[in-house]
Amino acid sequence: MTAYVPTEPTTIIYPSSDGEPLAETSIHVDAIIAIITALRLYLEGQQAIVLSNQFFYFAEGFPRLRVAPDVMVIFDVVPGPRDNYKAWEEGQVPAVIFEITSEGTREQDKVHKKTLYEQMGVREYWLFDPKGEWIEGQLQGYRLRGEIYESIIDGRSEPLALRLQVEAQLLNFYREDTGEKLLVSEELAQALKQERQRAEQERQRAEQERQRAERLAAQLRAAGIEPEE
Repeated sequence: MTAYVPTEPTTIIYPSSDGEPLAETSIHVDAIIAIITALRLYLEGQQAIVLSNQFFYFAEGFPRLRVAPDVMVIFDVVPGPRDNYKAWEEGQVPAVIFEITSEGTREQDKVHKKTLYEQMGVREYWLFDPKGEWIEGQLQGYRLRGEIYESIIDGRSEPLALRLQVEAQLLNFYREDTGEKLLVSEELAQALKQERQRAEQERQRAEQERQRAERLAAQLRAAGIEPEE
């Protein structure tokens, strides 16, 4: 009789990279970075994460069943970086996904990914075409109604409570409660520079006032008058 020898369970590997580039052009890369920067700052302090170009595994035990959205926003999860995202471990699927599309990825983004995200229950799916190659107005969104995606015609993201607006080759966001624009990297740097300049101007003005007060006090003392404190 052949003795039974138990075998070790097979370890399933879920890769974190496939070596593919982030995007096909610098225009697409800039669009992705702008979205990530704005949304991460906007959601800071919340139980949410914004991931970019990372593998999203949606079927446990099947590492080939994966997708790497350009940007995905997931709520009700612990903030922090991930090597990849496994839906069964986190207990949540993305609420909003952005794909920065082009003519070369048109069919995949418009058909395959749209169907996949719809079936997963992703609440909103946005396609942004920064070069205007195939989407009129450069932006097309879909919102889940029941189990079916419907076109978004109001330019709003319900899960994010933001209004989306195309400006040149970037996708910008405006808060619905205040109308304030979410700043992106370059705008944040410019705003910080302006704030520093304003602070320096205030410092110089205060220094000038101090020197003027000291001169006045000196003149009063020279005239035999003791200035009040």
